[in-house]
Amino acid sequence: MKDLVILAIESSCDETACSIVKNGREVLGNVIATQIDIHKRFGGVVPEIASRNHVDCISNVVQECLEQANMKIEEVDAIAATYGPGLVGALLVGLSTAKALAYSLNKPFIGVHHIEGHIDANYITHTELKPPYICLVVSGGHSNLVYVKDYTEFEILGRTRDDAVGEAFDKVSRVIGLEYPGGPKIDKLAKEGKPTYKLPKTFFEDSLDFSFSGIKTAVINLVHKEKDAINIPDLCASFEEAVTDVLLTNLLKACRQKGIDTVSLAGGVSANSYLRARLDNLGQENNLKIYYPELKYCTDNAAMIGSAAYFDYINGKQSGMDLNAMPYLKLGDKLRK
Repeated sequence: MKDLVILAIESSCDETACSIVKNGREVLGNVIATQIDIHKRFGGVVPEIASRNHVDCISNVVQECLEQANMKIEEVDAIAATYGPGLVGALLVGLSTAKALAYSLNKPFIGVHHIEGHIDANYITHTELKPPYICLVVSGGHSNLVYVKDYTEFEILGRTRDDAVGEAFDKVSRVIGLEYPGGPKIDKLAKEGKPTYKLPKTFFEDSLDFSFSGIKTAVINLVHKEKDAINIPDLCASFEEAVTDVLLTNLLKACRQKGIDTVSLAGGVSANSYLRARLDNLGQENNLKIYYPELKYCTDNAAMIGSAAYFDYINGKQSGMDLNAMPYLKLGDKLRK
């Protein structure tokens, strides 16, 4: 089969990214312009500021990616972009740019589900990985247990009922006085502490759903109650342990429920070193094959969007020029016109 080269754009939050991906697994060019330093002073992403910065740098990011791949825009076979979920203004910048390119070049256009992109990031790092497997999606906006039946077929086994795990990390980091983004800082501090604080863990008897609001609230109450007496590294270690216990308990249940011995991680929180170490141990103890993306493909990037677009395209899925941004799109929802 002829090689398929896709130029993909990702702009769902505060990263303006472009990548050129061949056959869903080989990255020819990958450029990310991050806005972390811009939003740090506000303690989180400001949607309007994010959108304006996407507008300012999208053209340069696309051009730099083409130069990195040593290609002309006319040489790509298709154009892809994230259409949801995410911040609506941010999504529209990348989506509009991709549609304009596809229309002007008369190339196929593929709208990609952001979370499917995170799942597919594993295909770039692990070219041998094939469905079926269980994927634990852990990010700032999403916590899902997904049965990946095939490259474009997903069954949701469990999802968060309140805060996503990455959201809980950010809120906890804020209350203990850490700068945004808080996840990496909690991970670093936890290495200096021990899990001495007992924090609540929520499980549901009849469901693989998650709930992290109780853990978050318990940390906030501890900080307000004990104030200067709090051992921050110990609290970080305790928080990480409690959250990871919940994630991996449900993950193992999902594997047994489906009779699956292959597991992958996806999303920004998959970069957490404690979670990775615990998952490796779980794999060794239960004879599971474990996969997770390279660190650069854990957070938002366009390579993962190019990978997902490839599998959509070869399965006959394309999008029309009237495809709109869908900020509240859930995993499993599809819109192809």
